[in-house]
Amino acid sequence: MAGVSTIKRGGSRFYINPDDAHIKVPGVTSVCSMTPKDFLMYWAAKESAQAAVDNWDIVSQLIQRDPAGATDYLKSAHRRKSKAASDLGSAAHDLFERQARGETLNLRHVHVDVKPHVRWFDEFLQEVQPEFLHLEETVWSDTHHYAGSFDAIAIVDGETVVLDWKTSKAVYDSVALQLSAYRYADRIIRAADGESVDVPEMSGGAVLHVRPEGWQFVPVECGPQVYRAFLALREVFDWEADGKKKVVGKPIASGGEVQTGTQRRAA
Repeated sequence: MAGVSTIKRGGSRFYINPDDAHIKVPGVTSVCSMTPKDFLMYWAAKESAQAAVDNWDIVSQLIQRDPAGATDYLKSAHRRKSKAASDLGSAAHDLFERQARGETLNLRHVHVDVKPHVRWFDEFLQEVQPEFLHLEETVWSDTHHYAGSFDAIAIVDGETVVLDWKTSKAVYDSVALQLSAYRYADRIIRAADGESVDVPEMSGGAVLHVRPEGWQFVPVECGPQVYRAFLALREVFDWEADGKKKVVGKPIASGGEVQTGTQRRAA
């Protein structure tokens, strides 16, 4: 396979230009993460509190033996839950791709947690009858310097749309930014041979939302206005990654006993 390589740096994913390894651009999801997410702070606090309540007997014993370990256990509760959801989503995505490519899966060989997702995805294929043009490929924007991997581009009811598979609890509005970035990228870099092809003209986007209890096919607005918002976040990404480091200079005058951070650490 000749797919585009990626690296993780500072919590963000970067795609490496296959023609010039010196060129690295941020991934679409990393750019989209620039949107405010205050709710995550409350969610993380709730998960820590819930872990303490649900595991009080274990936590109380751990506090007596290793208070720091108990603190680490509780403060990492949200990460454990997030990782479990991410692992399930990744497993489902891999199976969805195989199904979309026409493979018939033997449910006896599918993990019990993902079996419902596989059944619902098969029902989606039968019900909606998408004609897949591209599956699991990478888009690249030479104009705005970003890249990303989409789930599918398909013809549905005569219209070409970009699709995303979601297994999360809900379909969040940030997916519109994500799909717009794929839709308006400059080219697709094919995984099979590394060749670039044009991104087809599309009329919109949609999410296939698959949960253990069922599935929904949800249209998503991802037109020019949404794309402008994504490009604004692309600017914010550069600000957070590098721009803000250069805006505050060294003091040109001072008085009293004010110390810099470096001086305090030296002391």
